[in-house]
Amino acid sequence: MMLLIALAITVAFLASWGASVGLLHHELDFWWELALLIVIMLLGHWIEMRSLAQTTSALDSLAALLPDEAEKLQGDEVVTVAPSDLVVDDVVVVRPGGRIPADGRIVQGSASMDESMITGESRPVRRSEGDQVVAGTVATDSGVRVQITAVGDDTALAGIQKLVTDAQSSSSRAQRVADRAAAWLFWFALGAAMITAVVWTLVGLPDDAVIRTITVLVIACPHALGLAIPLVVSIATERAARGGVLVKDRLALESMRTVNTVLFDKTGTLTRGTPAVTAIEPAGDASADALLVLAAGAESDSEHPLARAIVNAAKDKQLTVPASTDFESSPAVGVRAHVDGHIVQVGGPYMLEQEHADELPVADEWRKEGAIILHVLLDGKVAGAVRLADEVRAESRAAVTALHDRDVQVVMITGDADAVAASVAADLGIDRYFAGVRPEDKASKVKELQDEGRKIAMVGDGVNDAPALAQADVGIAIGAGTDVAIASAGVILASDDPRSVLSVIELSRASYRKMKQNLWWAAGYNLLSVPLAAGILAPIGFVLPMSIGAILMSLSTIVVALNAQLLRRLDLTPDAVTRT
Repeated sequence: MMLLIALAITVAFLASWGASVGLLHHELDFWWELALLIVIMLLGHWIEMRSLAQTTSALDSLAALLPDEAEKLQGDEVVTVAPSDLVVDDVVVVRPGGRIPADGRIVQGSASMDESMITGESRPVRRSEGDQVVAGTVATDSGVRVQITAVGDDTALAGIQKLVTDAQSSSSRAQRVADRAAAWLFWFALGAAMITAVVWTLVGLPDDAVIRTITVLVIACPHALGLAIPLVVSIATERAARGGVLVKDRLALESMRTVNTVLFDKTGTLTRGTPAVTAIEPAGDASADALLVLAAGAESDSEHPLARAIVNAAKDKQLTVPASTDFESSPAVGVRAHVDGHIVQVGGPYMLEQEHADELPVADEWRKEGAIILHVLLDGKVAGAVRLADEVRAESRAAVTALHDRDVQVVMITGDADAVAASVAADLGIDRYFAGVRPEDKASKVKELQDEGRKIAMVGDGVNDAPALAQADVGIAIGAGTDVAIASAGVILASDDPRSVLSVIELSRASYRKMKQNLWWAAGYNLLSVPLAAGILAPIGFVLPMSIGAILMSLSTIVVALNAQLLRRLDLTPDAVTRT
């Protein structure tokens, strides 16, 4: 691109030098015009570089997330070291309001962690002993001690930085079109300049031939065309990273705007992937809360996921769970304990069979919905039943509704039984579902949808969904947190909020609009301005001055740069994308 500018400046310099030493006509002396041309070109180049530099600020801001110092435990003392000096298994002290210096695991204390810079989720997340924490996140309310598990290039932050860099430097279909257009434009400009020189010379105006040729070379410089796509891509990638959307494959992001079907894996995507209490049915006059307290008391010493769900349900309701004694657990049967002077048993059908008790009538309805049913016995008599199921995320409903508003079909795939799938699909308003599908067969279901002529975005956890993610037109790994090494996904969502899929769609559509606008402006400007620069309107008395040609060329670059900057106004937070 700079070759055309170099040719124009060289011709102007030689003509001016020749006029100054008397070799050429004095009217070809345009040192002032040449100086103005160079100043305008440098100003335009500065604006271009400034726009590009702003897009790299995402990487700078990611690097700035790390604290300047870390407090490492060394024996009984706390010493201050640089984060780069930390090694795996070091234990560091993170004070309230402090940043985690490297990836690690909490070994003492708990804190609400601000992970917005990694996941894009604005709400703090509670982390306690045994939980993983990520470099750059902030302990907002309490101090914790963290054992380091990864440092340097092995941290999640370093992986995210590499993803952003790779995505910004990778190519795409639109970029290749722009590159080819810029190459053709160069030869178009060079040919136009030669024709201009020949025509003006043949009409007996060799001095004007030089001026017109220089103006054509200057005004046809394809700076704007060369900037049209890379600047949009850089800004889009930066905005994505700030919103917790990590783009591994630019082609995947580019294709997302054409997707008309989103295929969600159920477990861990639309649902939380862990059981939760969804209903309580007391028998007799007891209240649901009283029954939950008894069940939680009996289950309090159990580590079974269903027991944890019952105990957590009581805690969520801020109920006081009494201590239990004589706790007994029988695999596949249930638990038995003394709670408040009563023998409380919690279990499934085998427990009822052993105790010669009958299940409550509501169990048939729950069973049809695919729920897990546990009964509670109080002193050998059925006191009630508890319904547990894989809890549907509250955000899933908003995600499905927003996708429907954009005329996108929503399909769910799961290995669960048909009753479970039908219940979740009905609850969320999902258009279609596939139940009882093994992980290795999910890819064939994606192919089945593609054979119907649909463009598929598959959303899964990136592990057992890997073949389906690879088969889909766009593979999206959700809830990956800081695992940026998922090879089968083109886009990685750091958070587990399914509404983030809307963020990818909005980003894809917005960046494509900006690419089209920039390409039309850059190409259209050259097609109109080159004939004017060549003097096509000279017969009616209008010729374009060389200095004005330089201003127009720089102005086209500025317009493209400013148009791309408008992408920065795009709000990719889940709340924002589901409101539009």
